[in-house]
Amino acid sequence: MHADGGGLYLQVTAGKEQGKFNKSWLFRYKLTRRERQMGLGSHKTISLKEAREEAERCRKLLKEGKDPIEVREAERAAQQTAKAKSVTFEWCATQYMKAREAGWRNAKHRQQWHNTLSTYAYPAVGKLLVGAIDTDLVMKILTPIWADKNETASRVRGRIEKILDWAKVNKHRSGDNPARWLGHLDHLLPPRSRVHKIEHHPALPYEHIPDFMAHLRAQEGLAAKALEFVVLTAARSGEARGLPWNGEINAADKVWTVPPLRMKGESEHRVPLTAPALAILEYMREVRQNDFVFPGDRADDPLSDMALTEVIRRMNEAREKAGLPLWVDPKQGNREIVPHGFRSTFKDWATDWAPSPSEIVEAAKRGELIEAFPRDMIEVALAHRLDSKTEEAYRRTDMFKKRRRMMDEWARYCGSPAAKRVADNVVPIQMPMS
Repeated sequence: MHADGGGLYLQVTAGKEQGKFNKSWLFRYKLTRRERQMGLGSHKTISLKEAREEAERCRKLLKEGKDPIEVREAERAAQQTAKAKSVTFEWCATQYMKAREAGWRNAKHRQQWHNTLSTYAYPAVGKLLVGAIDTDLVMKILTPIWADKNETASRVRGRIEKILDWAKVNKHRSGDNPARWLGHLDHLLPPRSRVHKIEHHPALPYEHIPDFMAHLRAQEGLAAKALEFVVLTAARSGEARGLPWNGEINAADKVWTVPPLRMKGESEHRVPLTAPALAILEYMREVRQNDFVFPGDRADDPLSDMALTEVIRRMNEAREKAGLPLWVDPKQGNREIVPHGFRSTFKDWATDWAPSPSEIVEAAKRGELIEAFPRDMIEVALAHRLDSKTEEAYRRTDMFKKRRRMMDEWARYCGSPAAKRVADNVVPIQMPMS
């Protein structure tokens, strides 16, 4: 230690290499009878003049009764806080997406986040400091699209809220979240129910399912098999198209278990596999092309989302040429049905289904009781959440055994002989084909 005076010292220590030494400046002082020393930096970066100036500043702080080390730590904390609050909304959004994208279901979900923020949020607030985002700026983003694009606007609002929450947790901003809905924006914007027009997917009346399935089974191609599987399982088309050969199908127990990451509700969903559904899987195994049960045109890809829609379109084109009624939804202006609509078809059938008197008698002989399918069981089969969160929290079973009987009944109905049409069941050809 070499003293310069006034508490300033040059500390010399042996380096890692022989003959080399490390030199640094120290300020030694005593405060409340406690000796302390404060490093001022290496002599390579801090000159003697600078070291003396810093020592003089420390002595002045001591005269004021302040600890130089505590003052320096407070100054550094203030600088870090100021730096943290100098980041932009776009930077925070990017960091949030990087932190969360591993848990998102697919690349499409990540792309939707990027697209909606780039289109609606970044132009207004992207370059602004995240700490400066207030209610007026959030309203500037949402107001122009709240009525005309309410679904998109609602998602944008939710995403902004999550990003601002992330920014607050990471100390980039403080205060309440100006994008929160309850108790805040719900007083400034009309509720979604008043501005959002719900568009239902066109669905085939279930009375026409036997006829439709008979025609579907006559179609060639893997997409037709995939559509049949979708109908029989009442699954979302994405869940069926993304079905891998490994990990989800248990043919021995006749169960298809869809993991949370592939489910819309992010909860595991078990599907009872009926004999016709298992037959489709067996056929697809014989013609297996890649790791997906229903492969796409490109190697290692699943079937595209438009492939199933094209099957229905081709079937309708053939029926139009033959002068037959089209597969349309009469409740929605005879719009052409879509794959997702078969979930509604299944729900309507399951809601209306009731055992015949003979089935009740035969079941009684076996000591069984056959009843209509309860609403909750139908909702579970569709992987829907129950309306009551309390009720859902206390429900510990997915009613799998009972659902197997329901799906067997559905499969039997789908494979039953097509009913003879009567005038009330004829669907007129009113929808122009593209």
